[in-house]
Amino acid sequence: MTDDDQKQRMAQLEAKIDAAKKAKKPETRADADYSGGELAWRMVIEMVSGLGIGFGIGYGLDSLLGTIPIFLVLFTLLGLVAGVKVMLRSAQEAQAKQTAADAAEKDERD
Repeated sequence: MTDDDQKQRMAQLEAKIDAAKKAKKPETRADADYSGGELAWRMVIEMVSGLGIGFGIGYGLDSLLGTIPIFLVLFTLLGLVAGVKVMLRSAQEAQAKQTAADAAEKDERD
């Protein structure tokens, strides 16, 4: 065998391997990253953790300083705001991924 024959056979073999890999490759789904339930639980956890951290800081400051529960109310509200903000950011991230996946799917069809 000559060197050119070996190179040609290697190129053919690589082409066959690539074709076999593409045939076995499953289609990517638009919701492969998160399902609706996983996204919902993520948002619930973000909201509750924001509230819990705010409540804990406020209660700790009120206990430490011996004040009426002004810090408890203040930091609980701040925790609520932070939780909503993070939750909305997660929703925007999921929506952006869905929009990008829909656009890619539309481009593939066209």
